[in-house]
Amino acid sequence: MRYPSISRLFFPGFILLLLSGFSIQSLQAQSDRDLKKLVTRMTGDFNSKDQSLRDSDYYDIRLHIRQIWTNQSTGVYWLYVEQATASAEEKPYRQRIYQVEREGESGFKSSVYTLPDPEKWVGAYKNPALFDQLKPADLSLREGCAVYLTIQKEDGAFVGATRGEGCESTLRGAKYASASVLITDEMLISWDQGFDAQGKQVWGATKGGYEFVKQ
Repeated sequence: MRYPSISRLFFPGFILLLLSGFSIQSLQAQSDRDLKKLVTRMTGDFNSKDQSLRDSDYYDIRLHIRQIWTNQSTGVYWLYVEQATASAEEKPYRQRIYQVEREGESGFKSSVYTLPDPEKWVGAYKNPALFDQLKPADLSLREGCAVYLTIQKEDGAFVGATRGEGCESTLRGAKYASASVLITDEMLISWDQGFDAQGKQVWGATKGGYEFVKQ
């Protein structure tokens, strides 16, 4: 009696396994490229001057984002974020550290941290090496405030938002805050809103997000 050769018995399965491995690696590589693209788009100097000229309900806001701790492990990016009105850039009203990483097979997550002694870091986007004095362990995570992003197939823009009502806020009587974003090569649109216990908006833009044009 003749028996099938070992190669005939196992070769098709081996090919499928090999192709599956290549497919997973390819997806991971693409996700890594997309993550790097997201960070590149987020990094830079932005302002909402054009929007403020079109609509007086919006202020001219200056937004500066820089990558820090570039020697950290691959797959995780850290960004310093500073936001101020154009008339008082020396007094930013928001300073944060974002931790940007992959989330699942095709998603991304931007976690939000606060800084110790924020006043010490005003203007530090001009010299990101200053943050070498800090470590991630020195930061405080803002629980529930992470933004989860995906890529739109139609135009390649990154879109995302916070989830649920877990991002605590006490500003102007708020109970929680939400944030949604859209990020392209030319623009970062950010819509931050605060809501009270009854779900009524108590702070933030009401018509739509701030349109920050990359400079």
